[in-house]
Amino acid sequence: MSLLEGLRFTRGDTFIHKMDPRVKFLFTVLIFTSAIMFQKIIPLTVIMIIQIPLIFAAKIQREWWKSLKGGFFLAMIIFSTNIISFYFFQGNTLTYGQVETALGLTVRFLVLITSFSIFFLTTSPDDLSLALEKARIPYEFNFAFITAIRFVPVLADEAQSIIDAQRSRGLELDKGNFLVKIQNYIPILLPLIINSIRRSLELAEAMESRAFGSTKNRTNLYELKMKNTDYAVLIMCLLLLAGVVYAKYFLPPIPPIFQPDIRIL
Repeated sequence: MSLLEGLRFTRGDTFIHKMDPRVKFLFTVLIFTSAIMFQKIIPLTVIMIIQIPLIFAAKIQREWWKSLKGGFFLAMIIFSTNIISFYFFQGNTLTYGQVETALGLTVRFLVLITSFSIFFLTTSPDDLSLALEKARIPYEFNFAFITAIRFVPVLADEAQSIIDAQRSRGLELDKGNFLVKIQNYIPILLPLIINSIRRSLELAEAMESRAFGSTKNRTNLYELKMKNTDYAVLIMCLLLLAGVVYAKYFLPPIPPIFQPDIRIL
């Protein structure tokens, strides 16, 4: 559940929090594009390191570390799956180059977790909703997306509360084989699903009582306005994107850390 901590907005008074959400989204797209374009572990590590000062500047290192710890399990699955695939589908051999590729894919996953954590931890759902409206996205889809973001951390907290309550009643989640573990989670999933359905019905009644969708010309209390610093960061992001594309397609390829043809197994 700690992986979902990266979706919970954390209030703050830092420069990152005050930045326009459209600029922060562009930065997230820049990191995402850079991580997809590169597969070597060296450039991916550099992209990961670039984001660290932003985390400390936004004072979200505690929440980011929680989401990163939650993602370590999935990262190990990505690494082990790639190692197994390379071994069995490439002649029952394993080389240093394949291990480096698996490590690169794992670091890429951690880079993406970090970039999305920076965005969601420093961007309030209200500001994100205004940004989506500015992008001409229909308000119904906008509302559904923002509601999902708001409820994901709530469901995570509720699931943890149910787990603690069931463990206090003697439920053991970590014992038994794989099928037994799945059966042990049924007393957790059923209350969670029922509470989620209840919450959705309450939300639907609240929306209906407030005449949701009765008019197409909606107004907002606040409006997004780009500041000079936002324009400066926007230009910097575009220049960085151009630099990443140039480095990918016009500079010599980055050499691997290990000799790729040396066999391990």
